[in-house]
Amino acid sequence: MKLRLPYLLLLPAVLYLVFFIGYPLVQALYLAFTQNGHFTLDNVRRTIGDPYFWQALKYTIALAVVIIPIQLFLALILAVVMNRTFKGKDLALYALIIPLTISDVAGGLIWYTMLTDAGFLNKLLLNLGLITQPIHFFGYEYRNMEFLAIVIEELWRATAIVFVIILAGLQMISKEYLEAAEVFGADYWTRMRKIVIPLLKPSIQSALIIRTLFAMQVFGVVWILAGRDIPVLAGEGFYQLTFIKDYGVASIYALTIAALSILLGAMYVKFLKAEYLEVRT
Repeated sequence: MKLRLPYLLLLPAVLYLVFFIGYPLVQALYLAFTQNGHFTLDNVRRTIGDPYFWQALKYTIALAVVIIPIQLFLALILAVVMNRTFKGKDLALYALIIPLTISDVAGGLIWYTMLTDAGFLNKLLLNLGLITQPIHFFGYEYRNMEFLAIVIEELWRATAIVFVIILAGLQMISKEYLEAAEVFGADYWTRMRKIVIPLLKPSIQSALIIRTLFAMQVFGVVWILAGRDIPVLAGEGFYQLTFIKDYGVASIYALTIAALSILLGAMYVKFLKAEYLEVRT
């Protein structure tokens, strides 16, 4: 029984991977590369021949490239601040985490209401005399502003994911390391650069992997704030599946998201490996 116990404990995780990841992946591969039961690349040709695919790929990567580094920077600052003891810390922590409880669709609706021509932001700026006419955020001719609106919403809603992981990692760093470095004359920034950041690498790695997975699947907030003005891979996959009923092309979109996620995850694992885990030769 003792020999079987580890396998029994792993069984729920294995079953989850098989039924919720393995089976959908096999089904997506089948739909993407078969037609009438025969192997074909027609779905691939139709997908890469569609200008919306390349637009979706460009905007998905662009959103990730813009949003994730800013979120990491903000999360690091917030984690360092919240790792200290001060009056009202619990209230501030709850306020930072509240957006994490809001879905992307709800967050998109909140910011759409705030950023419309008659929304809160424009009314505030008009009443303060900072602008003379409303700032237009929505519409095909204002795609750059729609992109900005998506970035703002994602920074507000999803930075908490990165923040919570980094704060947990920061709290696991022994204060003895920092105190010893201070005794030897290391200033604040030296301690951050030489001790805190290296020891935070596993937490940063985990936060980036999780956030990148979500970034590759971004859909609801984009659909609410921009529709197909700013196509993204998940949105176009949804469009092909529900409106066009082209399951093969929709599967190609899903596989593209999976491939990008695996590639970026592998890069994080390779380049953000903690120093104490590296094998030195």
